[in-house]
Amino acid sequence: MAGRLVLVATPIGNLGDLSPRAVEALSEADVVACEDTRRTGKLLAHAGVSAPRLLVVNEHTEVAGAAEIAGLVAGGNTVVLVTDAGTPAVSDPGAKVVKAVLGAGGDVEAVPGPSAALSALVVSGLPTGRFCFEGFLPKKGRHRSDRIEEFSQEARTMVLFEAPHRLARTLGDLASALGDDRAVAIVREQTKLHEEIWRGTLADAVATAESTEPRGEYVLVVAGCPDPAPPSESQIRTALNERLADGLSRRDAAAAVAADLGVSRRAVYQMSLAD
Repeated sequence: MAGRLVLVATPIGNLGDLSPRAVEALSEADVVACEDTRRTGKLLAHAGVSAPRLLVVNEHTEVAGAAEIAGLVAGGNTVVLVTDAGTPAVSDPGAKVVKAVLGAGGDVEAVPGPSAALSALVVSGLPTGRFCFEGFLPKKGRHRSDRIEEFSQEARTMVLFEAPHRLARTLGDLASALGDDRAVAIVREQTKLHEEIWRGTLADAVATAESTEPRGEYVLVVAGCPDPAPPSESQIRTALNERLADGLSRRDAAAAVAADLGVSRRAVYQMSLAD
């Protein structure tokens, strides 16, 4: 029988979120790859699953673990990959394992379930039609500042993870780059006893984070940049007059202004005739 790799999402706090399919996958596994054997051992005990062989695959061992898992799958084993919480390979080990198994011609499946990023997004109150997941920001340096600067042009809702000791700093950096009035939702300790959802502006978020000791795990959901306001009639006329002063014909000037400002060429041309 052909082997396979199964990525199984596990609870991000509430063990009641472990799905029946997840329990079934764990019970059928020849090997369970996990970040922490103690934590996964407790999860298996909660699910009533006799612990199979546990293989540690964390941020330090993923490269070696990926090769070993690819070999196990090629040998006909069913390997289940879990992380400490949530969906594997999302800001957690897993992507290198998937790549290795696929590269060796193996099969990869997923048992979907809890995801901190998606759970925070849907309760944020911010647009969900288009969003991007940014994970953890770089901790310092040019990589961090460049990434945050990119956010200033991002129209989609942004989802980020952050550690409690960096929360206030990250909120401050976002406020500086995006503006104090940008909307944000801060979701803390999802599905756990002290779950909290805070919504407001980045300026208010900075003040709140600085006045309260941050604790637990955080997901930040930040509104994308608003659509630019359409140019006013005065702005269009000014641009049109500048093009005409450069010696362009009415038709060419209207076409140039329409392209620059994203307005109707016909409307600009009619405006030139009215002057």
